[in-house]
Amino acid sequence: MKIEQETPFKLIANCIPVKGAKRSSICDLHRGSIQLIPNDLYELIKNHEGSSILEIKKKYDHKYDTVIDEYFEFLIDHEFIFFTTTPELFPKMSMNWYQPNTITNAIIDVGKQSDYNIYHALENLNELRCKHVEFRFFKKISLEEIKTIVEFLDDQKSSIISIDFTIPFDNDFEIETIQNFMSTNGRVSSFRYYGGRENKFISPIDSRRGYIIITDTIISNEKCCGIIDSSLFSVNISTFTESQKFNSCLNRKISIDTNGHIKNCPSMMKSYGNITAISLNEVVEQKEFKKYWNISKDKINVCKGCEFRHVCTDCRAYIEDPENLYSKPLKCGYDPYTNTWEDWSKNPLKSKAIEYYGLQE
Repeated sequence: MKIEQETPFKLIANCIPVKGAKRSSICDLHRGSIQLIPNDLYELIKNHEGSSILEIKKKYDHKYDTVIDEYFEFLIDHEFIFFTTTPELFPKMSMNWYQPNTITNAIIDVGKQSDYNIYHALENLNELRCKHVEFRFFKKISLEEIKTIVEFLDDQKSSIISIDFTIPFDNDFEIETIQNFMSTNGRVSSFRYYGGRENKFISPIDSRRGYIIITDTIISNEKCCGIIDSSLFSVNISTFTESQKFNSCLNRKISIDTNGHIKNCPSMMKSYGNITAISLNEVVEQKEFKKYWNISKDKINVCKGCEFRHVCTDCRAYIEDPENLYSKPLKCGYDPYTNTWEDWSKNPLKSKAIEYYGLQE
């Protein structure tokens, strides 16, 4: 491959390098993909963007010409860069994240013993101009009951624009029926069935919404929350920019557990009152409720050295040291200082925290 040597290079604006402790990554926020790179390549990009390859080689006295050519072949092959004589005309993508809504997303848990009024909760969320809601049912629920929830939102002209349903698998489940339901109900983004016979992903009915996930995992309560896995990375502009200054899981989130207790997340111990006695708006006004919102990955022990930190979720419900607000997520088995993954539940150093949270099983 003949590489342009004399024209300055620019990184594609939505292809953003992230430095880790031992290696780095380039997050392609357009394609939704990640490429791992050596830290040397990260430094080359950060220090020399806007220069030509020839100028870079001269700065290193031509000692590393072969390596530099190989790096640029990689960048060109993955379409991360382009060459231009006017690099100053191509600004970097803004890392500012802004949402006018007081609350952007919510989780509503419903169990066999739940006796609070979910419709009252939805009215409260509408007052907060919430956009996204996940319903998690720890009991059987029919499609007719789900239809009633969606129709209620339609009648209320609710601010909620997307709903995800996590429900137990039903042997009478029919893919076509659920897809037809999502096709005619634009608010419904996905169905996640747990306790199924297999693990299966059924593609969206369009490019952005309407997908179905079936998992053989049994989800019996809120303790399923907080697992960190590469398959769960969210490589997009919204997550990436929000994570620069805010917590990628709890920022602008509110939740109601199966008992009606209002929390940052249903898995967390702290309750700020019960939906039967206090409004969600009153809870959001409490300063204590917002204390997790600004805990970004760059503030969290271990995570701040991770090359995946801006596309990863961040659970504060289960952390390695329950006494340290900035402790690493308990259910993460990745070590950015060795670039290895392990089964978090079998790490002896996590045993005290696992016992503290009652996660032994």
